[in-house]
Amino acid sequence: MLHKFIFDGVRIVLDVNSGAVHVMDELAWDLLDDCRRLPAGEVIEKFSDRYPADEVREALSEISRLESAGLLFSPDPCQGGYAPPPGGVVKALCLHLAHACNLRCRYCFAGQGRYRGDEALMPLETGRAAIDFLIRASGGRRHLEIDFFGGEPLLNAAVLMDLVAYGRHRGSAAGKEIAFTVTTNGVLLSGEIAAFLNENRISAVLSLDGRRPVHDTMRRTPGGSGSYDAVLPNIKRFVASRNGDNYYVRGTFTRFNLDFAADVLHLADHGFAKLSVEPVVAFAGEPYALRESDLPAVNAEYEKLAREIRRRRLQGRPVDFFHFRLDLDGGPCLHKRLSGCGAGSEYLAVAPDGSLYPCHQFADKADYRLGTVFSGVEKEDLLDTFRRANVYEKEGCPDCWAKFYCSGGCHANAVSANGSIARPYGLSCAMVKKRLECALYLKALEHSGV
Repeated sequence: MLHKFIFDGVRIVLDVNSGAVHVMDELAWDLLDDCRRLPAGEVIEKFSDRYPADEVREALSEISRLESAGLLFSPDPCQGGYAPPPGGVVKALCLHLAHACNLRCRYCFAGQGRYRGDEALMPLETGRAAIDFLIRASGGRRHLEIDFFGGEPLLNAAVLMDLVAYGRHRGSAAGKEIAFTVTTNGVLLSGEIAAFLNENRISAVLSLDGRRPVHDTMRRTPGGSGSYDAVLPNIKRFVASRNGDNYYVRGTFTRFNLDFAADVLHLADHGFAKLSVEPVVAFAGEPYALRESDLPAVNAEYEKLAREIRRRRLQGRPVDFFHFRLDLDGGPCLHKRLSGCGAGSEYLAVAPDGSLYPCHQFADKADYRLGTVFSGVEKEDLLDTFRRANVYEKEGCPDCWAKFYCSGGCHANAVSANGSIARPYGLSCAMVKKRLECALYLKALEHSGV
């Protein structure tokens, strides 16, 4: 399977099954559709009015060489189907330290942090039990991950600090290393907390949507005012305090700011080099929800952003935009490329009461409660459903050129949009494909030294 596209005059071909990316001249590009369908003589005859016969022969020979090397028209690595490895271990937990928040973001999937329930903070004992569960459930795996999430996890900062120490101690005793991440809106990102996060090498995801009017429209305080002026200085001080390392500034764009490239560049101009600005996921009736009719504008904006990121890279001002990151030389293993984030099998979320869910976005869905950190997983059948949810089992994915990069998309988004993890969210699929084309364009030029 091949995917061909032209970006600013650059002809790019992705060999889907091998992952090889080729920048081709017009001749080779034109021959690709016929070189395997027609005998060489007929191909030469078909293009005789455009290209000399010897040039066509040479191009056909090069295409044949690439095919023999497994870099063009390569076979599907799972031609006969895919059977996920049996069992598996839990590698990561998302600990909901707080089902409460000090902001009232309009687009919050978690119901302003409460997950459509009562406000709650995770007790220390529950957090420790979660860490014990992770160590037990991780089998022989050494490297583990814990994400502190909410609501706003820094509302429960004392428990966070204790759990880091407890996790390091318990992990060391079990011969394991736990990497910690915190996702915060920045309101409580004081000097003391920043110092603790830095000293303990805790990665940070920092919520900031971009330009002040854009941010303040969606990310408001309980009193209804914008939060930009409160959080921007905190986030800038914090990023500077760790020398611009080990963080991402993460924003969300909505129908209200389809010119979101300006928000990415606004953040970059504030000195943030590691950025992620994500499309909102919302019910179709919300005025800020993205629609199919917005796709041309969204796609054009991604292209604009790719051009500007390339321009800044050439100027020595690189911007690490998360959705344009692509590893063409290695990348994740086949299982990871087929199954994605591992939600519901390798990655679980823990609510403040210790309940286990497939991921943080399922924590308000009672049907997806898997068990508790105290009793373990109780719904093995549901766990198995998630374990088997790979691109060869999802609607439309087996024949999609992007399948090995998006891994079938987000399970939670699929459930919200279509009621099933087996039916991907089509609007998200379309945006993923455009982002991938932009990423392939940037990577191809980088490898070409352009």
